[in-house]
Amino acid sequence: MPYRVTDNAAASFQLLAAPITEERPWVVFSACRDKDAAVFFPESKAAERTALSICATCPVQQDCLEYAFEADIRFGVWGGTTEKQRRRLARKSA
Repeated sequence: MPYRVTDNAAASFQLLAAPITEERPWVVFSACRDKDAAVFFPESKAAERTALSICATCPVQQDCLEYAFEADIRFGVWGGTTEKQRRRLARKSA
C-alpha cells in the first residue's frame, strides 16, 4: 500500500522551518541585507555615519562584529564599528 500524506501530516510538515545552510545564518536577520555593500565601505565621515546608523538598528550587530574579528576583516563598517574602532578593541583585548 503506498504511503499517503494526510491533511494532518501535511499541516505538520508546513510548520517545520527550512534548514539554514549558509555559513553565517545570522545574515538573514541583518539590517544591511538589502543595502548596497558599498555603503559599508565609506569614503567620507558622512558616509561612515550612514553605515553606522544602519548598524545601530541591527538585531545581529554582535554576531557581525564577532565575525569581523574571526575573519580578520580590516576594512569597512562591520558590527557597528569602523576600522579604527575595531583596531582599538583588538588592542584592548590583547
